[in-house]
Amino acid sequence: MVVTKETVIGELLSADINTAEVLMEMGMHCVGCPSSIGESLAEACMVHGINVDELVDRLNAYFAEN
Repeated sequence: MVVTKETVIGELLSADINTAEVLMEMGMHCVGCPSSIGESLAEACMVHGINVDELVDRLNAYFAEN
């Protein structure tokens, strides 16, 4: 999977549930929140004050390793 800023969190978690750990390590603890499932990474990062580019890079590195 190639992750972009527009990747929806629900799709990301469906592709690999273990990406939840990457999200939580970055400070996005809303993984279980029903509204987060339909949000893009960009939208969620904006709300939580997280650098979306760094998160996308980490997620793509995760998928490259797994």
